[in-house]
Amino acid sequence: MNTIITPDLVSLDKLTAGSKREVIDALAALVGSAGRSTAVSELAADVWAREETSETGMPGGIAIPHCRTGAVTEATLAFARLAQPVDFGSTDGPADLVFMIAAPDGADQAHLKILSALATSLINDEFLADLRSADSEQRVVDLVAEAVQPAPVTANAGGRSSSSSTAASTAGTGGTTGQTTTTVGRLVAVTACPTGIAHTYMAADSLKKAAKEAGVELHVETQGSSGATPLGADTIAAADAVIFATDVDVRDRHRFAGKPVIASRVKRGIDEPAKMIAEALAAAKDPNAAVVASGGSGDSDGSTGASGEREGFGRATQRVLMTGVSYMIPFVAAGGLLIALGFLLGGYNITEVANDVALGNSLWNLPTPDQLPEEFLGLGALGGYLGAVFFTLGGAAMGFLVPALAGYIAFGMADRPGIAPGFTAGAIALTMDAGFIGGIVGGVLAGAVALWFRKLNVPRWLSGLMPVVIIPLLATLVAGGLMLLVLGGPIAALTAALEGWLNGMTGSAAILLGIILGLMMCFDLGGPVNKVAYSFAVAGLSAAVADGNAGPLMIMATVMAAGMVPPLGMAFATFIDSRLFSPAERENGKTAVLLGAAFISEGAIPFAAADPLRVLPASMIGGAVTGAMTMAFGITSYAPHGGIFVPFAIENFWLFLVSVLVGSLVTAFSVIALKRWARKGVTSAA
Repeated sequence: MNTIITPDLVSLDKLTAGSKREVIDALAALVGSAGRSTAVSELAADVWAREETSETGMPGGIAIPHCRTGAVTEATLAFARLAQPVDFGSTDGPADLVFMIAAPDGADQAHLKILSALATSLINDEFLADLRSADSEQRVVDLVAEAVQPAPVTANAGGRSSSSSTAASTAGTGGTTGQTTTTVGRLVAVTACPTGIAHTYMAADSLKKAAKEAGVELHVETQGSSGATPLGADTIAAADAVIFATDVDVRDRHRFAGKPVIASRVKRGIDEPAKMIAEALAAAKDPNAAVVASGGSGDSDGSTGASGEREGFGRATQRVLMTGVSYMIPFVAAGGLLIALGFLLGGYNITEVANDVALGNSLWNLPTPDQLPEEFLGLGALGGYLGAVFFTLGGAAMGFLVPALAGYIAFGMADRPGIAPGFTAGAIALTMDAGFIGGIVGGVLAGAVALWFRKLNVPRWLSGLMPVVIIPLLATLVAGGLMLLVLGGPIAALTAALEGWLNGMTGSAAILLGIILGLMMCFDLGGPVNKVAYSFAVAGLSAAVADGNAGPLMIMATVMAAGMVPPLGMAFATFIDSRLFSPAERENGKTAVLLGAAFISEGAIPFAAADPLRVLPASMIGGAVTGAMTMAFGITSYAPHGGIFVPFAIENFWLFLVSVLVGSLVTAFSVIALKRWARKGVTSAA
């Protein structure tokens, strides 16, 4: 226990702060002064990033900011009793008791269970009262030790030593407590949060407490960092309804198929547990309530969001398209970089002979000089052969781009029953040269058809066959048939016209497109608008490599260059005028150099999160400048990713670097000017 918290990690009534960021920075400094961290700014940044994902203020005047991080050397708990309460986002007001939990990436299970047990203790009123009256740092350490000591050694003590809790009430289950109570319903629940340290277990205990007060039998599965013991099949089968209080996907969600479901973010399980219990009981009696889909994740109609409310059309559209894009990008990255390596080893003319060389030769039977193009980089027959192999592998991976996009769009709409129809519709789009647009249309069509079949009310004996046989078969037939017979041809013609327009762009038209793409890449730093621009670029990359079309290659270079600008620009700004940035931001600026150089736009997110009204416009200005320059210079890229680390795949690489540097400097000086001009009345990043 002494390795988790010590007196020098406790601050009593000494810390005065005006914002939660200042509290987090101060507690991170406390951890550093105790010798638990050699990267205090990184620790503070990691805790803050988690805080921005979901605020950690809890009812009762407490806050529990936390994270998993490589910035601490061991599992650590720091505590502050604040002189003045600070708002951490709780519904009942600011917090005066703040626990900061930092678990190292490789934390062992014993420490994680102790931290999890502490999180559940924070809903205990007596424990909080003792903390508020503690007269010494050692007293706080002792209280924490008493709170978590039973957890590792007492089986099912309040559900803290196991990730699967016992029932909140044993009535009706055969268990006895010395008296008989009446159970008004049986529920099961799953709680989970991204880090799996605090919210997961606090939500579980809050729900159990509310269930006990309501006379409800409740079993909770905590899918947290200290492991998860799945609920038994009999327990799930006996439940009237299920509660999902999660910020991440529920593991093995299909176990709950057919159960009425109430879904929300994990914090609602802490703030409003009684309401969730009541809603679950009501859903159990409502024949029209949303149920867990038999195909895996999602509700029966595919239209409910995390809060259990119906999802708007715009949000649903964004969600399914982003699902498709997110699953598509690994194919793009792997395939594109393999193609670029093929060019490095075999020259750009390797496209003409790659398949023949790769399939007709081996390491023990290298190609002869007459089988290879003349222009490869002097690496001999082995280099030419490996270039052909890499290019062939990359082409195969890129060939999944459109089917994967369509398949996972359909998955986002209809869960697993939509995958096969979506992939098939995407493959048809690829075969008919309908491209990226065809993939989107095919995926949406397949998802819509599969979702419609999922809504059908079929006999119970048939329901087991629906997600694995009937829906994939019929949805593939309908969606694939419509793509092949009706939609594929017109979409292919539209795609060909678009490609022709891109290939014919010169002068001001190309520069205008570069400006638009630069603005989009820097608008939301890896968000939906950024992904639309990136997907537009990679969609034409494979065909462009095979056909030698310059237009799509210019677009790829423009998108990659512009996406490098925000992190590099913010890094340069911290170097040029460090006084405008907090210590954590100055430290982040060093990391942003590498992230920007590797084309990871998200490296600018910590700056944008703290000061979006100045960072994002400055980034967009620089991105537009870079986009215009790369188009004006006619720079092309055969690689979809990699930034400065794939110079062999970028023609006119030095002009590419100049474009990126100019745009980054424009962003740096723009954000400095904005910070100086609008300093008063604007919340500081510190």
